Amino acid sequence: MSNRIGEKFSITTFGSSHGKALGAVVDGCPANLELSADDIQKELDRRKPGNSNVSSPRQESDKVKVLSGIFNGKTDGTPITGVVYNNNQKSKDYSSFKNTPRPSHGDFAWMKKYGNYDYAGGGRGSGRVTIGHVIGGAIAKKLLKTKNIEIISHVTQIGNIKTKESDLNTIKENIEKNPVRCGDVKAAKKMEELILSKKAEGDSVGGIVETIAIGLPVGLGEPIFERLDGDLSRILMNIASVKGVEIGRGFDVANHFGSEINDEFEIINGKVVTKSNNSGGIIGGMSNGMPIITKIAIKPTPSISKCQNSIDLNNMENKKIEIKGRHDPCICPRVCIVAESSTAIVLADHMIRSGFIHPTNLDE
Repeated sequence: MSNRIGEKFSITTFGSSHGKALGAVVDGCPANLELSADDIQKELDRRKPGNSNVSSPRQESDKVKVLSGIFNGKTDGTPITGVVYNNNQKSKDYSSFKNTPRPSHGDFAWMKKYGNYDYAGGGRGSGRVTIGHVIGGAIAKKLLKTKNIEIISHVTQIGNIKTKESDLNTIKENIEKNPVRCGDVKAAKKMEELILSKKAEGDSVGGIVETIAIGLPVGLGEPIFERLDGDLSRILMNIASVKGVEIGRGFDVANHFGSEINDEFEIINGKVVTKSNNSGGIIGGMSNGMPIITKIAIKPTPSISKCQNSIDLNNMENKKIEIKGRHDPCICPRVCIVAESSTAIVLADHMIRSGFIHPTNLDE
C-alpha cells in the first residue's frame, strides 16, 4: 500500500478514521524554517469536523502533537512527525457493515484486495486520513511563504449553483465569512440552503473546488514525465471523492479554437506575462509565472441515510442498508483545505527540485 508522495519534499501519512491516531511524517523540509505546532494547528482547525451545520457533527479537537523535526522553534532538517489522536470515535455505528459494503465507498475493493479490512468509518480509506495531508501542507505553505507564494482554495459550485464572483481580492475576503467557503456571498447563501435541504432529506450534494497559487517562478516542473500539471493532477485526484481534475480552462478548451485559447505574451513593467491564463499557469509541463489554477470535481458524500441496495457477502444475497453515523452532507468546504495542502506539497517539492529553495538550509 502506497502512503507516501513527493520526491525531495515528501509526506508519509498514517492512521485511520477510528484508530488511535492519524498523522504524517514530513521529510525533506530544509532546516531553519521557523515552525511551531500552532502553524499546523491553524490549518487543522480549518479542516476539522463540527465547525458548521454543513459539516459532520463529529466533535474532534484535532490537536496536533509534533514529535520531531523542530529545535529551538525552527526545523532542523530531520523528519517532522505530527500526530493527532482520535477522541470521539463511535465504531459501533459501523458494525453492521462488516460484511456489507456501502454503495460508492471503497469497502468492497478493500475487502477483496486486503481481506483484513478496518470497516469502522472506512478505516484507512476514510476522508479523515486527510489530516496527514493538512499537516504536510501546513509545513509546505510555511515554506512557500518564505518565497511570497500564496495558495487559496474556494468553492465555486455546489450542485447546480455556481459562483459569479471573479475578483480574487473579493474572493479572499469572503472565503472564511461563510460555512461553504465560497467567495461569492450571495451564491454561498444559496449553496448553504441547498446543502441543508439535502441533509434534511438524508441525502448529500457534490460540487467544485478551485485552487489558485500565486507568486510562483517560471520553470517549475519538467517537460515529459515530471510535469507540474501531471504531479498536481496526481495528488489532487488522490483526494477521496475527487472524480475529475482540470488545469486552467480544463475540458472547456475542447469547445474553442486555438486563436481563442492561446495565451499570448506581452511585457508589462519589464516583466513577461500572458494576456490570458487559459493554460492555468502551466505551459509545456512547466510553470510560466502566471497564477496556477486547478479545479476538482467532488462527488456527493456517499454516506447518506436513505435506504440503499447492497449485498451480504457472508450469505451472498442482496440486502437493504441504511447508513447511520455522523457524515458531511457536502464535503466541498472541508476539501478546500485539503486541496490547498495538497497543492502546497507538490509546489514545495518542485521548488526544492528546481533549485528555488535550498534543499538543506534556508539560511544558505
